[in-house]
Amino acid sequence: MVRAYTQDHVYHHPWDRVTTAAWRKFTDPDTPALLSHIVDVHTLHRRLDPASGCLHAVRSITVRSPPLPFILRRILGQDAVVCHCVESTVVDARGRSMEIVVRNASLRGLLEVEERSTYRPHPDLPEGWTAFRQQTNIRCKPLSALAAVAEKVEQRCAERFQQNSVKGREVVERICKYLEAEASAAISC
Repeated sequence: MVRAYTQDHVYHHPWDRVTTAAWRKFTDPDTPALLSHIVDVHTLHRRLDPASGCLHAVRSITVRSPPLPFILRRILGQDAVVCHCVESTVVDARGRSMEIVVRNASLRGLLEVEERSTYRPHPDLPEGWTAFRQQTNIRCKPLSALAAVAEKVEQRCAERFQQNSVKGREVVERICKYLEAEASAAISC
């Protein structure tokens, strides 16, 4: 069984500021306090396509899970899990879109998670606001025969992803405010 979740958010900042903040999300010094589940982030590959002007980037992200439900602790023999993910990003500056796909690379025999996020200028105020959409698909594999257990595992995972998504948006909003203040200071100089 696959569970799908969609969250929409409007940043009251222009697209270029929001996407800059999204790039800085993991490297900002204040981020570890909010995104404590993020253990490590590394850029594996970056390439600018000269023909399209699109930036393609791949990063590895290591996350720590919250304490696992009892049944999973029994199966895995541990209280929490470290999971490795791969994030693929395409930034189209000309078309003003940024698309991010994150998939778990480890634990795929147990759980498959795919998170797709898009940043685009908001249709009502394209120069001032940014529309963000996050779609997450979660599939608990070996427990699907045990529908009740699988449903609980998927629900706990979904709750955690939604909590972390809110924290991630808070980080992007905070960085946008820093960038806005920097831009205002530069203009007044």
